[in-house]
Amino acid sequence: MHKTIRIGTRDSQLALWQANTVQSQLNELGYNTEIVAVKSTGDLILDQPLYELGITGIFTKTLDVAMLNGTVDIAVHSMKDVPTLLPKGIVQSAVLPRANVSDILVYKDLDFLNSEGTIGTGSLRRKAQWLNKYPNHKVEDLRGNVNTRLQKLDNNTWNAAIFAKAGLERINVLPEHHIELDWMVPAPAQGAMVVVTLEKDKDITEAVSKLNNYETDICTYVEREFLRILEAGCTAPVGGLATITNDTIAFTGVLLALNGSKKLTVNLTESVANYKGFGKRCALEIIENGGKELMNSIKKEMNS
Repeated sequence: MHKTIRIGTRDSQLALWQANTVQSQLNELGYNTEIVAVKSTGDLILDQPLYELGITGIFTKTLDVAMLNGTVDIAVHSMKDVPTLLPKGIVQSAVLPRANVSDILVYKDLDFLNSEGTIGTGSLRRKAQWLNKYPNHKVEDLRGNVNTRLQKLDNNTWNAAIFAKAGLERINVLPEHHIELDWMVPAPAQGAMVVVTLEKDKDITEAVSKLNNYETDICTYVEREFLRILEAGCTAPVGGLATITNDTIAFTGVLLALNGSKKLTVNLTESVANYKGFGKRCALEIIENGGKELMNSIKKEMNS
C-alpha cells in the first residue's frame, strides 16, 4: 500500500502521545503516515460536567466526522472515551497493549482522609466510588486535559484529585505525591488505546489490525459489553475490569448510586474461549440483583 495513512487525533498532549505511538508502530511496519490533529467539543467546553453535555462520544465525535468526510483515514482514542456502539461505517481495528489500569489520588496531604475534605474529579464513576468510601467528603467537578487538571488542583484549596495513572505516566507528569486507589474499580477499557478505521477501506484496516493485542482486545471487549448492556456511557457510575490468567478471565464490575450511597458488585470468572457474552452475563447479574431499579433512579435523577 503506497497511500499515506492520515492519523486523526485530538490535539491534547496525551492524545498526541497516543497518535505518535501508533504512527511509530505503523512506520516500523513500513507504512507512510502523517498526523492530523483536531479539537473536540469535549476539549472546548470545560465549564460543564461531561454528563450534562448530553453528547455520546463527546471526545470522539469530531474525529468520527473527519473520518467519514475523508479528512483522516484512521483515528486514535483513549478507549474508555469511545461509545460502545461505533458510528455506521467505522470499525475497531486494533487495541494496543494495555497500560496501567489504576486510578490514583494526587494529593497535597493525606490528613483529610480521616476527616472532612474535598477532592476534584469530572467522573461520575470516581465520584460515586469515593463518596461510597468517604461519605463525609465533598467532590468538586474537575475538567480539562491532564495538564489543565493538575494546574487546577494546584490553584484550588482542594485536598486532592483523582486521575488515571496511565495518562500521567505516558506524558511524564506523574507527581511524587500520589497513591494508587486499589479499591476503586476502573472505567471499562481504562488504560487501553484503540484505533478505528473506515469499514470500506480494507487496505488500511488490514494494516492497522497488525497492531492489535489479543489479550487487551478480549479484556476490553468484556468490559465494554458489560457497559453496553447496562446502557450507562457517561451517565451512570459504572466500573469494570477483566483480567486474564492462563485460560481464565476474571471480571469485577460495579454500579453505584450517583451519591455513592448504594453499590452493586459482580465478580465472575469464565473461560477465555467463551469471552463473547461474558460481559453481558455479568451485567445481567447486576441488573437482576437491584441494578434495574438503581439504573431507573439514576436516569430519573439525571433528568430532573
